[in-house]
Amino acid sequence: MSEETYELPEPAGTEPQAGAQAGSQADPSAEPPAGASAVAELELKPALEAVLMVVDEPATEEHLAKVLQRRRREVSDALRELEDEYARQGRGFELRLVAGGWRFYTRAEYADAVESFVLDGQQARLTQAALETLAVVAYRQPVSRSRVSAVRGVNCDGVMRTLLQRGLVEEAGTEPETGAILYRTTHYFLERMGLRGLDELPELAPFLPEAEAVEGDSQEGMPSFDVDDSGDDPQTTEH
Repeated sequence: MSEETYELPEPAGTEPQAGAQAGSQADPSAEPPAGASAVAELELKPALEAVLMVVDEPATEEHLAKVLQRRRREVSDALRELEDEYARQGRGFELRLVAGGWRFYTRAEYADAVESFVLDGQQARLTQAALETLAVVAYRQPVSRSRVSAVRGVNCDGVMRTLLQRGLVEEAGTEPETGAILYRTTHYFLERMGLRGLDELPELAPFLPEAEAVEGDSQEGMPSFDVDDSGDDPQTTEH
């Protein structure tokens, strides 16, 4: 057994060896938890698949290695092999490294089938106003609500509340000059967009005006309503 593997726990009622006893007394936390040996003996790829089927956010290689009691390099290699296997087989799902962790996603080619199932009888899409507001925050973050409104040319208080409620944006401190609350995108935004980081955003920023160029049009004190709401398509109303 290699040095990286866990040692089997001593049977109840037996005396541990002197060296093992000294090590245990020096660092009790180093001992594997009950059942550790059984987990360590599992075949790695199926074990990874089983764990990733139940995660609710991307799982890091470090966490997976700890849970499955393997070296990180072992886990990293197995994940990339699974990623390649699914791609070669043309499965309806794929394993992707997103926002610093691994998670299963449906393959893009089958998005219509998934959308038909998930949205059947529902209207869960973001409005065009919300998508535009989210784009401005993503490319100009951290940015105040008034500057987002200035870039879009309309007050976006209502839409910002929707994005906050959905966990796509969050507060990021205040602007020193004005005290206005600043906003940025969240880890959940990266996960939903399938991005590892903000550096993977498409090159759209050059097409947006600089916030400073429209700062004079900022309307931080306007009432909390979004004038776009009256023109939204009823089929894409936010809930």
